[in-house]
Amino acid sequence: MGETLARLGPDLVFGLLGTTRSRGRRAPAQAGRIDNYATVDYGLTALLLRAAVDSGLRPRFVYLSSAGVRSGSSNGYLAVRWRMEQEIEASGLPYVIARPSFITGADRDEFRLGERVAAGFTDAALAVAGLLGAARLRDRYRSTTNAILARALVRLALAPGRVNEVVESEGLREPLGGA
Repeated sequence: MGETLARLGPDLVFGLLGTTRSRGRRAPAQAGRIDNYATVDYGLTALLLRAAVDSGLRPRFVYLSSAGVRSGSSNGYLAVRWRMEQEIEASGLPYVIARPSFITGADRDEFRLGERVAAGFTDAALAVAGLLGAARLRDRYRSTTNAILARALVRLALAPGRVNEVVESEGLREPLGGA
């Protein structure tokens, strides 16, 4: 993979890999694979990061992490995301790490009932919190759509001054008025 990246010479590498707990439970029945946070969210992303480093180039690494990521998390998903963030920061590559909250919308490739219900309840609670003066909390954790997130990732990837930073959910939304 490093040789391929060296040959192609990308300026940007996007690490947008992830799996779900339910997919991980289904995978062992499918060809003996083990798809879980350690093998997919960490393992494949680490493979991509190492290939980018080994290419001899310095592409900007754009990583899709998650809101709530922090050191010492007991949540397996968040712990793997934290570990990957630390490796990206130590890699020597320029990077942007995006930490969105729930990613919602009818056009998701996979229907995730639990995620959709949690996002709905969370967004409703955050709307009330915003009305009571907690606008910053609301903006940090409210859900976003995959289309809005994709535009934000591209915008951050191409912005010359946005290097070596972690962008929380509120920074991944379009400015008021769209675009």
